[in-house]
Amino acid sequence: MNRLLEVLGLDEPPMGVFYTDEEPKDGLSPKAQTPVSREAEEKGEVDWMAVQENFSCMLGKVWQARKKKTAAYFDKERFGCLGGAFYLGFMKPYLNMHPFFISTGIEGMFEGEHYAPTPDVAAAFFEAMDPLPAPKRYCVVKPLEQFGEHETPEVVVFFARPEVIGGLSFLVAFVTEDIDAVRTPFGPGCSGLVTWPLKYLSEGKQVAVLGGMDPSCRKFLRPDEVSFAVPYGMYEQMLERWEESFLTGETWKTVQKKIARSRKAWGEG
Repeated sequence: MNRLLEVLGLDEPPMGVFYTDEEPKDGLSPKAQTPVSREAEEKGEVDWMAVQENFSCMLGKVWQARKKKTAAYFDKERFGCLGGAFYLGFMKPYLNMHPFFISTGIEGMFEGEHYAPTPDVAAAFFEAMDPLPAPKRYCVVKPLEQFGEHETPEVVVFFARPEVIGGLSFLVAFVTEDIDAVRTPFGPGCSGLVTWPLKYLSEGKQVAVLGGMDPSCRKFLRPDEVSFAVPYGMYEQMLERWEESFLTGETWKTVQKKIARSRKAWGEG
């Protein structure tokens, strides 16, 4: 892995995502709060003020974990964000308010994000995403190098800028021999790390997901940075075969010079 990172011009190892019943000994998680459901919503039992007071974006916790080189983890009480609870598989179905939240909002209650033109279109987005139920208690995101002997990530996530992303994308095409193996489906930042990669995998598809396009999550990524999530099996192929690819050729050496200039411009060495 270290050699591949060096060739890609990355000084940050990727993060691994997996579900486990064992709570991490070290790490960061949102504050615990009462689980939310559509049933509780319809009965008027959701304390919206408490939910808002404890709001914590999943990408925000991952951002902190990246800087501290530790784990970020979530469960049905420590979900941080109602969207995150849905996208990580801790809440199903989505709430009635969700389609309004990402579209037009509700007058007198909250302003919508206008990521969809109408609540009906937004509801169709939620139905299409249909996150897999969380298979175990915790969803954990931590540096790949911190995985134990008996731990295996389900998804490996790189955080990088365009030149590096270009290298990763073409490497994925090389190892999969598939021109459609990199996709950028609609969704929030957390869906690009967890929801979509696992959904594609459950359908038997080896697909890399380019994410971090959600304007709401951009503040938790470096300037020009996006996420690139691959299933673990694909990651193993990338490690095994990258030396056969363009990454060892003259064309990539030209790109490496641009990567070095970019890092220098951002004060990263």
